[in-house]
Amino acid sequence: MGKGGRADIPTKSAIWQSKYNPLDPSAPKLPSKGEIKAAIPKECFERSALHSFYFVFRDSIMAAALVFAAYTFLSTDVPSEIMSLDMLKWIVGWNIYAFWQGTVLTGHWVLAHECGHGAFSSSQFLNDIVGYIIHQALLVPYFAWQYTHAKHHRRTNHLLDGESHVPSTGTENGLGPNNERLSFYAVIHEALGDGAFAGFQVFTHLVVGWPLYLLGLASTGRLDANGKPLEEGDVIDHFRPGSKMFPAKLEWKIVLSTLGVIGVLGGLLKLSLDYGFLTVFLWYGAPYMWTNSWLVLYTWLQHTDPSVPQYGSEEWTWVKGALSTIDRPYGIFDFFHHKIGSTHVAHHLFHEMPFYKADVATAAIKEFLGPLYNYDPTPWYQAMWRIAHTCHYVEGTNGIQYYKSLEDIPLSSSKAKAE
Repeated sequence: MGKGGRADIPTKSAIWQSKYNPLDPSAPKLPSKGEIKAAIPKECFERSALHSFYFVFRDSIMAAALVFAAYTFLSTDVPSEIMSLDMLKWIVGWNIYAFWQGTVLTGHWVLAHECGHGAFSSSQFLNDIVGYIIHQALLVPYFAWQYTHAKHHRRTNHLLDGESHVPSTGTENGLGPNNERLSFYAVIHEALGDGAFAGFQVFTHLVVGWPLYLLGLASTGRLDANGKPLEEGDVIDHFRPGSKMFPAKLEWKIVLSTLGVIGVLGGLLKLSLDYGFLTVFLWYGAPYMWTNSWLVLYTWLQHTDPSVPQYGSEEWTWVKGALSTIDRPYGIFDFFHHKIGSTHVAHHLFHEMPFYKADVATAAIKEFLGPLYNYDPTPWYQAMWRIAHTCHYVEGTNGIQYYKSLEDIPLSSSKAKAE
Protein backbone atom coordinates (compact mmCIF):
# COMPACT_ATOMS: atom_id res chain seq x y z
CA MET A 1 0.00 0.00 0.00
CA GLY A 2 2.99 2.31 0.07
CA LYS A 3 4.70 3.75 3.11
CA GLY A 4 2.91 7.08 3.33
CA GLY A 5 0.47 6.03 6.03
CA ARG A 6 -1.87 8.29 7.92
CA ALA A 7 -0.14 9.97 10.82
CA ASP A 8 -1.61 9.96 14.30
CA ILE A 9 -2.89 13.51 14.50
CA PRO A 10 -3.03 14.89 18.06
CA THR A 11 -6.60 14.60 19.27
CA LYS A 12 -7.77 18.11 19.97
CA SER A 13 -11.45 18.89 19.87
CA ALA A 14 -10.79 21.82 17.53
CA ILE A 15 -9.00 19.71 14.92
CA TRP A 16 -11.24 17.95 12.44
CA GLN A 17 -10.24 14.58 10.99
CA SER A 18 -11.85 12.57 8.22
CA LYS A 19 -13.57 9.50 9.64
CA TYR A 20 -12.66 7.37 6.63
CA ASN A 21 -9.25 5.72 6.75
CA PRO A 22 -8.72 3.22 3.92
CA LEU A 23 -5.70 1.77 5.77
CA ASP A 24 -7.98 0.64 8.60
CA PRO A 25 -8.93 -3.05 8.09
CA SER A 26 -12.40 -2.25 9.42
CA ALA A 27 -12.96 0.66 7.02
CA PRO A 28 -16.47 0.50 5.54
CA LYS A 29 -17.07 -0.52 1.94
CA LEU A 30 -17.64 2.49 -0.27
CA PRO A 31 -20.94 2.75 -2.17
CA SER A 32 -21.07 2.99 -5.95
CA LYS A 33 -21.80 6.20 -7.79
CA GLY A 34 -25.19 4.78 -8.80
CA GLU A 35 -26.10 4.00 -5.19
CA ILE A 36 -25.25 7.55 -4.13
CA LYS A 37 -27.22 9.03 -7.02
CA ALA A 38 -30.27 6.97 -6.12
CA ALA A 39 -30.34 8.66 -2.70
CA ILE A 40 -30.63 12.14 -4.25
CA PRO A 41 -34.00 13.55 -5.35
CA LYS A 42 -34.26 13.47 -9.14
CA GLU A 43 -35.26 17.13 -9.33
CA CYS A 44 -31.77 18.06 -8.16
CA PHE A 45 -30.50 17.22 -11.65
CA GLU A 46 -32.96 19.47 -13.49
CA ARG A 47 -31.23 22.44 -15.16
CA SER A 48 -32.81 25.76 -16.03
CA ALA A 49 -31.17 28.34 -18.28
CA LEU A 50 -33.59 30.99 -17.00
CA HIS A 51 -32.71 30.23 -13.38
CA SER A 52 -29.00 30.31 -14.17
CA PHE A 53 -29.27 33.60 -16.07
CA TYR A 54 -30.96 35.12 -13.04
CA PHE A 55 -27.72 34.64 -11.11
CA VAL A 56 -25.66 36.11 -13.97
CA PHE A 57 -27.93 39.16 -13.82
CA ARG A 58 -27.84 39.33 -10.00
CA ASP A 59 -24.05 39.13 -9.85
CA SER A 60 -23.65 41.65 -12.67
CA ILE A 61 -25.90 44.14 -10.86
CA MET A 62 -23.70 43.83 -7.76
CA ALA A 63 -20.53 44.32 -9.83
CA ALA A 64 -22.05 47.38 -11.54
CA ALA A 65 -23.10 48.82 -8.17
CA LEU A 66 -19.53 48.52 -6.89
CA VAL A 67 -18.20 50.24 -10.02
CA PHE A 68 -20.73 53.05 -9.56
CA ALA A 69 -19.83 53.48 -5.88
CA ALA A 70 -16.10 53.54 -6.61
CA TYR A 71 -16.57 55.97 -9.50
CA THR A 72 -18.66 58.25 -7.27
CA PHE A 73 -16.47 58.28 -4.16
CA LEU A 74 -12.95 57.42 -5.32
CA SER A 75 -10.40 58.87 -7.70
CA THR A 76 -7.70 57.00 -9.56
CA ASP A 77 -5.37 59.95 -9.03
CA VAL A 78 -2.92 59.36 -6.19
CA PRO A 79 -3.15 62.06 -3.50
CA SER A 80 -0.19 64.43 -3.60
CA GLU A 81 0.63 64.08 0.09
CA ILE A 82 1.64 60.58 1.12
CA MET A 83 1.24 61.09 4.87
CA SER A 84 -2.27 62.46 4.78
CA LEU A 85 -5.86 61.51 5.56
CA ASP A 86 -6.65 61.68 1.83
CA MET A 87 -4.01 59.04 1.13
CA LEU A 88 -5.40 56.80 3.86
CA LYS A 89 -8.92 57.16 2.43
CA TRP A 90 -7.58 56.44 -1.06
CA ILE A 91 -5.76 53.27 0.01
CA VAL A 92 -8.62 51.96 2.15
CA GLY A 93 -11.26 52.83 -0.44
CA TRP A 94 -9.58 51.11 -3.35
CA ASN A 95 -8.75 48.05 -1.25
CA ILE A 96 -12.38 47.74 -0.19
CA TYR A 97 -13.43 47.99 -3.83
CA ALA A 98 -10.82 45.43 -4.92
CA PHE A 99 -11.80 42.87 -2.30
CA TRP A 100 -15.54 43.06 -2.80
CA GLN A 101 -15.39 43.36 -6.57
CA GLY A 102 -13.07 40.35 -6.66
CA THR A 103 -15.48 38.54 -4.37
CA VAL A 104 -18.46 39.34 -6.62
CA LEU A 105 -16.55 38.41 -9.79
CA THR A 106 -15.77 35.05 -8.21
CA GLY A 107 -19.51 34.44 -8.46
CA HIS A 108 -19.27 35.07 -12.20
CA TRP A 109 -16.30 32.71 -12.29
CA VAL A 110 -18.37 29.99 -10.61
CA LEU A 111 -21.21 30.50 -13.11
CA ALA A 112 -18.79 30.06 -16.02
CA HIS A 113 -17.51 26.98 -14.18
CA GLU A 114 -21.10 25.71 -14.21
CA CYS A 115 -21.12 26.24 -17.98
CA GLY A 116 -17.95 24.20 -18.37
CA HIS A 117 -19.60 21.31 -16.54
CA GLY A 118 -22.82 21.51 -18.52
CA ALA A 119 -24.80 22.48 -15.41
CA PHE A 120 -25.81 25.98 -16.53
CA SER A 121 -28.46 24.76 -18.97
CA SER A 122 -29.44 21.70 -20.98
CA SER A 123 -27.79 23.19 -24.09
CA GLN A 124 -24.03 22.73 -24.17
CA PHE A 125 -23.85 25.22 -27.07
CA LEU A 126 -25.41 27.89 -24.84
CA ASN A 127 -23.23 26.79 -21.93
CA ASP A 128 -20.08 27.24 -23.99
CA ILE A 129 -21.09 30.67 -25.31
CA VAL A 130 -21.86 32.01 -21.82
CA GLY A 131 -18.89 30.28 -20.23
CA TYR A 132 -16.50 31.52 -22.93
CA ILE A 133 -17.61 35.14 -22.56
CA ILE A 134 -17.42 35.19 -18.76
CA HIS A 135 -14.23 33.20 -18.34
CA GLN A 136 -12.32 34.94 -21.11
CA ALA A 137 -13.24 38.30 -19.56
CA LEU A 138 -11.51 37.00 -16.42
CA LEU A 139 -8.46 35.83 -18.42
CA VAL A 140 -9.40 32.17 -18.12
CA PRO A 141 -8.77 30.11 -21.30
CA TYR A 142 -12.26 28.62 -21.19
CA PHE A 143 -11.97 25.49 -23.36
CA ALA A 144 -8.48 24.65 -22.11
CA TRP A 145 -9.59 24.95 -18.50
CA GLN A 146 -12.84 23.09 -19.25
CA TYR A 147 -10.80 20.07 -20.33
CA THR A 148 -8.31 20.12 -17.45
CA HIS A 149 -11.00 20.76 -14.86
CA ALA A 150 -13.00 17.82 -16.18
CA LYS A 151 -9.85 15.74 -15.70
CA HIS A 152 -9.60 17.08 -12.15
CA HIS A 153 -13.06 15.62 -11.56
CA ARG A 154 -12.28 12.35 -13.34
CA ARG A 155 -9.07 11.79 -11.35
CA THR A 156 -9.62 13.51 -8.01
CA ASN A 157 -6.81 12.81 -5.49
CA HIS A 158 -4.99 10.63 -8.02
CA LEU A 159 -1.27 11.03 -7.36
CA LEU A 160 -0.21 10.43 -10.96
CA ASP A 161 -3.09 11.36 -13.23
CA GLY A 162 -4.75 13.99 -11.04
CA GLU A 163 -5.03 17.60 -12.16
CA SER A 164 -4.62 20.75 -10.05
CA HIS A 165 -3.29 20.65 -6.49
CA VAL A 166 -1.54 17.34 -7.12
CA PRO A 167 0.74 16.76 -4.10
CA SER A 168 4.48 16.96 -4.63
CA THR A 169 6.74 14.33 -3.08
CA GLY A 170 9.37 14.80 -0.42
CA THR A 171 12.06 14.30 -3.06
CA GLU A 172 10.50 16.99 -5.25
CA ASN A 173 10.45 19.27 -2.21
CA GLY A 174 14.18 18.80 -1.64
CA LEU A 175 14.31 15.98 0.91
CA GLY A 176 16.96 13.28 0.64
CA PRO A 177 16.45 9.51 1.09
CA ASN A 178 16.92 9.89 4.86
CA ASN A 179 14.94 13.12 5.08
CA GLU A 180 18.03 15.29 4.75
CA ARG A 181 17.20 18.86 3.79
CA LEU A 182 18.99 19.17 0.46
CA SER A 183 17.26 21.89 -1.56
CA PHE A 184 14.11 23.76 -2.56
CA TYR A 185 11.21 23.89 -0.10
CA ALA A 186 13.00 21.79 2.50
CA VAL A 187 15.77 24.38 2.72
CA ILE A 188 13.40 27.35 2.40
CA HIS A 189 11.28 26.01 5.27
CA GLU A 190 14.31 25.68 7.50
CA ALA A 191 15.50 29.19 6.65
CA LEU A 192 12.09 30.82 7.23
CA GLY A 193 10.76 28.83 10.16
CA ASP A 194 7.32 27.29 10.59
CA GLY A 195 5.12 30.39 10.71
CA ALA A 196 6.85 32.33 7.94
CA PHE A 197 6.85 29.25 5.71
CA ALA A 198 3.12 28.81 6.28
CA GLY A 199 2.69 32.43 5.22
CA PHE A 200 4.83 31.71 2.19
CA GLN A 201 2.53 28.78 1.36
CA VAL A 202 -0.52 31.04 1.54
CA PHE A 203 1.20 33.60 -0.71
CA THR A 204 2.30 31.08 -3.34
CA HIS A 205 -1.17 29.56 -3.48
CA LEU A 206 -3.38 32.64 -3.36
CA VAL A 207 -1.24 35.27 -5.12
CA VAL A 208 0.83 33.49 -7.77
CA GLY A 209 -0.66 29.98 -7.76
CA TRP A 210 -3.30 30.48 -10.46
CA PRO A 211 -1.09 32.06 -13.16
CA LEU A 212 1.66 29.52 -12.41
CA TYR A 213 -0.86 26.70 -12.86
CA LEU A 214 -2.14 28.06 -16.18
CA LEU A 215 1.46 28.37 -17.37
CA GLY A 216 2.12 24.74 -16.44
CA LEU A 217 4.66 25.62 -13.76
CA ALA A 218 2.84 24.35 -10.67
CA SER A 219 0.19 21.94 -9.40
CA THR A 220 -0.29 19.93 -12.62
CA GLY A 221 -0.45 16.16 -12.98
CA ARG A 222 2.38 13.77 -13.80
CA LEU A 223 0.93 12.22 -16.96
CA ASP A 224 0.24 13.70 -20.38
CA ALA A 225 -3.06 13.50 -22.29
CA ASN A 226 -2.09 10.03 -23.56
CA GLY A 227 -1.39 8.70 -20.09
CA LYS A 228 2.39 8.74 -20.53
CA PRO A 229 4.71 10.08 -17.81
CA LEU A 230 5.94 13.59 -18.46
CA GLU A 231 9.59 13.91 -19.37
CA GLU A 232 12.14 16.14 -17.69
CA GLY A 233 11.55 19.72 -18.79
CA ASP A 234 8.02 19.18 -20.11
CA VAL A 235 5.74 22.17 -19.51
CA ILE A 236 2.03 21.42 -19.82
CA ASP A 237 0.48 24.86 -20.06
CA HIS A 238 -3.08 25.88 -20.93
CA PHE A 239 -2.23 28.05 -23.94
CA ARG A 240 -0.32 26.11 -26.59
CA PRO A 241 -2.41 23.81 -28.80
CA GLY A 242 0.57 21.44 -28.85
CA SER A 243 0.79 21.25 -25.04
CA LYS A 244 0.97 17.64 -23.88
CA MET A 245 -1.88 18.44 -21.54
CA PHE A 246 -4.39 18.20 -24.41
CA PRO A 247 -5.34 15.58 -27.01
CA ALA A 248 -4.86 16.64 -30.63
CA LYS A 249 -8.62 16.83 -31.27
CA LEU A 250 -8.85 19.89 -28.99
CA GLU A 251 -6.28 21.99 -30.82
CA TRP A 252 -8.76 24.44 -32.37
CA LYS A 253 -10.52 24.95 -29.03
CA ILE A 254 -7.20 25.67 -27.34
CA VAL A 255 -6.40 28.19 -30.07
CA LEU A 256 -9.79 29.84 -29.58
CA SER A 257 -9.25 30.07 -25.82
CA THR A 258 -5.75 31.50 -26.19
CA LEU A 259 -6.90 34.06 -28.74
CA GLY A 260 -9.60 35.13 -26.30
CA VAL A 261 -7.03 35.68 -23.56
CA ILE A 262 -4.77 37.59 -25.96
CA GLY A 263 -7.72 39.73 -27.02
CA VAL A 264 -8.60 40.66 -23.44
CA LEU A 265 -4.96 41.37 -22.61
CA GLY A 266 -4.73 43.52 -25.71
CA GLY A 267 -7.80 45.46 -24.63
CA LEU A 268 -6.36 45.96 -21.15
CA LEU A 269 -3.07 47.15 -22.67
CA LYS A 270 -4.92 49.65 -24.87
CA LEU A 271 -6.86 50.95 -21.87
CA SER A 272 -3.62 51.20 -19.90
CA LEU A 273 -1.96 53.24 -22.62
CA ASP A 274 -5.00 55.50 -22.87
CA TYR A 275 -5.83 55.94 -19.17
CA GLY A 276 -2.75 54.75 -17.29
CA PHE A 277 -1.62 51.40 -15.95
CA LEU A 278 -2.54 52.31 -12.38
CA THR A 279 -6.08 53.13 -13.43
CA VAL A 280 -6.54 49.74 -15.10
CA PHE A 281 -4.96 47.97 -12.14
CA LEU A 282 -7.29 49.67 -9.68
CA TRP A 283 -10.44 48.94 -11.68
CA TYR A 284 -9.55 45.48 -13.03
CA GLY A 285 -6.18 44.14 -11.88
CA ALA A 286 -6.67 44.22 -8.11
CA PRO A 287 -10.18 42.64 -8.18
CA TYR A 288 -8.84 40.07 -10.65
CA MET A 289 -6.17 39.05 -8.13
CA TRP A 290 -8.79 38.61 -5.41
CA THR A 291 -10.89 36.45 -7.73
CA ASN A 292 -7.89 34.25 -8.44
CA SER A 293 -7.21 33.98 -4.72
CA TRP A 294 -10.75 32.82 -4.01
CA LEU A 295 -10.80 30.15 -6.70
CA VAL A 296 -7.43 28.72 -5.65
CA LEU A 297 -8.48 28.81 -1.99
CA TYR A 298 -11.56 26.73 -2.74
CA THR A 299 -9.73 24.09 -4.72
CA TRP A 300 -6.90 23.95 -2.19
CA LEU A 301 -9.13 23.56 0.86
CA GLN A 302 -11.67 21.18 -0.69
CA HIS A 303 -9.06 18.52 -1.44
CA THR A 304 -6.32 19.01 1.12
CA ASP A 305 -6.08 17.82 4.72
CA PRO A 306 -3.58 15.61 6.57
CA SER A 307 -6.36 13.13 7.35
CA VAL A 308 -7.66 12.78 3.78
CA PRO A 309 -5.99 10.14 1.57
CA GLN A 310 -4.29 10.55 -1.78
CA TYR A 311 -4.13 7.48 -4.03
CA GLY A 312 -1.63 5.85 -6.35
CA SER A 313 -2.85 4.17 -9.54
CA GLU A 314 -3.28 0.73 -7.98
CA GLU A 315 -5.42 2.03 -5.12
CA TRP A 316 -7.38 4.82 -6.76
CA THR A 317 -11.01 4.49 -7.81
CA TRP A 318 -13.37 7.22 -8.94
CA VAL A 319 -15.53 6.91 -5.82
CA LYS A 320 -12.50 7.00 -3.52
CA GLY A 321 -11.32 10.18 -5.18
CA ALA A 322 -14.70 11.91 -5.17
CA LEU A 323 -15.32 11.06 -1.51
CA SER A 324 -11.96 12.59 -0.60
CA THR A 325 -13.57 15.99 -1.17
CA ILE A 326 -14.27 18.16 1.89
CA ASP A 327 -17.16 20.57 2.48
CA ARG A 328 -16.39 23.63 4.59
CA PRO A 329 -18.39 26.64 5.88
CA TYR A 330 -17.75 29.96 4.18
CA GLY A 331 -20.31 32.15 5.91
CA ILE A 332 -21.46 35.18 3.94
CA PHE A 333 -19.28 34.24 0.99
CA ASP A 334 -21.57 31.30 0.22
CA PHE A 335 -24.06 33.89 -1.04
CA PHE A 336 -21.56 35.47 -3.42
CA HIS A 337 -19.93 32.22 -4.56
CA HIS A 338 -23.02 30.08 -4.99
CA LYS A 339 -22.04 27.69 -2.17
CA ILE A 340 -19.25 26.16 -4.25
CA GLY A 341 -17.24 25.45 -1.09
CA SER A 342 -19.98 24.25 1.24
CA THR A 343 -21.55 21.83 -1.29
CA HIS A 344 -18.37 20.68 -2.99
CA VAL A 345 -18.82 16.99 -2.18
CA ALA A 346 -22.10 16.95 -4.13
CA HIS A 347 -20.44 18.89 -6.93
CA HIS A 348 -17.59 16.39 -7.24
CA LEU A 349 -19.94 13.45 -7.24
CA PHE A 350 -22.31 14.97 -9.83
CA HIS A 351 -20.79 17.97 -11.57
CA GLU A 352 -23.72 18.22 -13.99
CA MET A 353 -26.01 19.16 -11.11
CA PRO A 354 -26.84 22.90 -11.00
CA PHE A 355 -25.46 24.65 -7.93
CA TYR A 356 -28.88 25.91 -6.82
CA LYS A 357 -29.96 22.31 -6.23
CA ALA A 358 -26.79 21.35 -4.35
CA ASP A 359 -28.14 22.17 -0.88
CA VAL A 360 -30.89 19.57 -1.16
CA ALA A 361 -28.48 17.09 -2.71
CA THR A 362 -25.92 17.68 0.03
CA ALA A 363 -28.48 16.94 2.74
CA ALA A 364 -29.39 13.66 1.01
CA ILE A 365 -25.73 12.74 0.48
CA LYS A 366 -24.87 13.47 4.11
CA GLU A 367 -27.70 11.25 5.33
CA PHE A 368 -26.79 8.44 2.93
CA LEU A 369 -23.01 8.49 3.41
CA GLY A 370 -22.96 9.06 7.16
CA PRO A 371 -19.32 9.07 8.36
CA LEU A 372 -18.08 8.83 4.77
CA TYR A 373 -19.20 12.42 4.19
CA ASN A 374 -16.43 14.91 4.89
CA TYR A 375 -17.45 18.16 6.54
CA ASP A 376 -14.91 20.23 8.42
CA PRO A 377 -16.67 22.91 10.52
CA THR A 378 -13.42 24.82 11.07
CA PRO A 379 -13.70 28.42 9.77
CA TRP A 380 -12.06 28.56 6.34
CA TYR A 381 -9.31 30.99 7.34
CA GLN A 382 -8.28 28.78 10.27
CA ALA A 383 -8.38 25.69 8.06
CA MET A 384 -6.21 27.47 5.49
CA TRP A 385 -3.60 28.34 8.09
CA ARG A 386 -3.61 24.81 9.51
CA ILE A 387 -3.21 23.27 6.06
CA ALA A 388 -0.40 25.72 5.25
CA HIS A 389 1.39 24.30 8.29
CA THR A 390 0.60 20.60 7.85
CA CYS A 391 0.21 19.72 4.15
CA HIS A 392 3.53 20.07 2.33
CA TYR A 393 4.32 16.77 0.61
CA VAL A 394 3.61 13.06 0.30
CA GLU A 395 6.23 10.35 0.58
CA GLY A 396 5.59 8.79 -2.82
CA THR A 397 3.12 8.33 -5.65
CA ASN A 398 2.19 4.73 -4.98
CA GLY A 399 -0.33 3.11 -2.68
CA ILE A 400 -2.22 5.24 -0.19
CA GLN A 401 -0.50 8.41 0.88
CA TYR A 402 -1.22 11.18 3.36
CA TYR A 403 0.13 14.70 3.45
CA LYS A 404 3.18 15.23 5.63
CA SER A 405 4.61 18.41 7.09
CA LEU A 406 8.13 19.77 6.79
CA GLU A 407 7.68 20.87 10.39
CA ASP A 408 8.14 17.22 11.39
CA ILE A 409 11.48 16.91 9.57
CA PRO A 410 14.57 17.46 11.78
CA LEU A 411 16.57 20.60 11.11
CA SER A 412 19.99 20.24 9.51
CA SER A 413 22.86 19.84 11.97
CA SER A 414 24.18 23.37 11.35
CA LYS A 415 20.77 24.93 11.98
CA ALA A 416 20.17 22.83 15.06
CA LYS A 417 23.53 23.84 16.55
CA ALA A 418 22.84 27.50 15.87
CA GLU A 419 19.65 27.25 17.87
